[in-house]
Amino acid sequence: MLGASAIGVAVTGAAVAGGTGLLSSASAAAFGYSDDGKNYVVDTGASLVFKVSKTTGDLTSLAYKGKEYEGYGGRHSHVESGLGASTVTVKRSGQTVLIKVVHGAITQWYAARSGQNNVYLWTDKADASFTATRFLVRLKPGMFPNEGPDSWIEASDKVIEAGDVWRRADGTTHSKHYSGKRVIDYDHIGLTTGSVGLWIVRSNHEKASGGPFYRSLLRHSNDLGAGLYEILHYNQAQTEPQRFGLQGPYVLSFTDGGAPSAALSHDRLDTSWVDGLGITGWVGAAGRGRVAGVGLKGMDAKYPYTVGFANADAQYWAKAAAGTGAFSCKGMLPGTYTLTVFKGELAVHTRSVKVTAGGATAMNTISITGDPSTARTLWRLGDWDGTPGEFKNAELMTYAHPSDARAAKWTGNVTLGGGDEAASFPAYMWKEVNDGVQVFFRLTKEQAAAAHTLRVGVTDAFAGGRPRVTVNDWVSPVPAAPSQPSTRSLTTGSYRGNNHVFTFNVPATAWRTDQDNVLKLNIVSGSSGTAFLSPGTSFDCVDLLA
Repeated sequence: MLGASAIGVAVTGAAVAGGTGLLSSASAAAFGYSDDGKNYVVDTGASLVFKVSKTTGDLTSLAYKGKEYEGYGGRHSHVESGLGASTVTVKRSGQTVLIKVVHGAITQWYAARSGQNNVYLWTDKADASFTATRFLVRLKPGMFPNEGPDSWIEASDKVIEAGDVWRRADGTTHSKHYSGKRVIDYDHIGLTTGSVGLWIVRSNHEKASGGPFYRSLLRHSNDLGAGLYEILHYNQAQTEPQRFGLQGPYVLSFTDGGAPSAALSHDRLDTSWVDGLGITGWVGAAGRGRVAGVGLKGMDAKYPYTVGFANADAQYWAKAAAGTGAFSCKGMLPGTYTLTVFKGELAVHTRSVKVTAGGATAMNTISITGDPSTARTLWRLGDWDGTPGEFKNAELMTYAHPSDARAAKWTGNVTLGGGDEAASFPAYMWKEVNDGVQVFFRLTKEQAAAAHTLRVGVTDAFAGGRPRVTVNDWVSPVPAAPSQPSTRSLTTGSYRGNNHVFTFNVPATAWRTDQDNVLKLNIVSGSSGTAFLSPGTSFDCVDLLA
């Protein structure tokens, strides 16, 4: 996977670079706003002046050190795809300028703080009348290097799928979908020339959907312009219903080339100045609670563990400490949550927990009870961690199309006992690409004398694709299709759907003892498609229980 510096993404705790994070208000001699007839013009008193349209609420200008960065293709930066005619108001409260944009179910807020090169944003969405929840910052072409898997060249690259996946002459694939990061992996995304950086520092995503391992658009660039995204609900590879209400702040930050200040990260940001602004739906620190756990019992030291919290109104997560599994999650809205322990990305334990405003809920050690890896097996391909990570081409698929020239052949059978078996097994299987992969293995007479359960774990599926198995001459029934996202994901950088385990009860009469047993996997579906858009699925683990 590409490193953070290669795609302009950095993880929690990034060092402040260039001294361009939070500036003192003492430097803000010109701080304030004006009206140029079409826009409210906000001077931060630092090096940033931005404009918001009085009629649409679009962000129409981002001038940093006198240079304009905003806009491409005749369009500006905005929530969703632009709201159109809106009611836009502005006010100054001490060292803050606040702009409010109202259009139907959407209220968008922009704020500037005296002496800071930042724009603070909130999005309040009341219902599903808009299908997505995102903010897109559009940037002029040529302002930043056009590089990375989420960049392409429209003048020469060729579209190979749905208008948004491109192939270069060297066979590599590129798309706005290929930023290669889960939400838990980054605090900010952006672009830098080395002397100027422009970043979006993400919000805590409490009103987003999909949990800590969700992957979506982060940024894109091409010869016609560039974009940075705060995605809260995109209706692609979504595993949860939308959540509604106020989300933010997320922060648009200019720097002198380095990462934005760590003090802007959602888990460090001081938001006490927001409390008196009158932002509808805002809940300050005093109205929130926290959960702290002593630890987790039954962890596998090979994997990271995450503790997630979710209900219909909000979602949160916290990384569990290696060794002990201790965790702490702060800034939570009051309510009752389902607590889920994830081994890697696989849910291995759930329970309920209540959060109260201003309170701290303490939890004793949680014993993990749902790890399928604890079962005794005759053999296992991969491991139960909720990802296809051990399998062929898995890592590449988070930032490339499966037809990419760098991908190993999707076809090919596997012989157990031959070494490196998991790396030879495909991470994904499609009906029209590599259907019918075979796994060869031997059993002793004692093992072959009994019935055994074969488990096939998947992480996602497209077009209802699911595995049906044949063991020698025995053919399994067609399994029912589990609930999975209905949109593309296997070709757009994400294997994250709903983890599901198919169990096949193979009778003793199916086995052979004097030669290899042959397990064949086929994709079945009531739908159709071609090539990599035919019915398919992504694998987590395949094993045969003892």
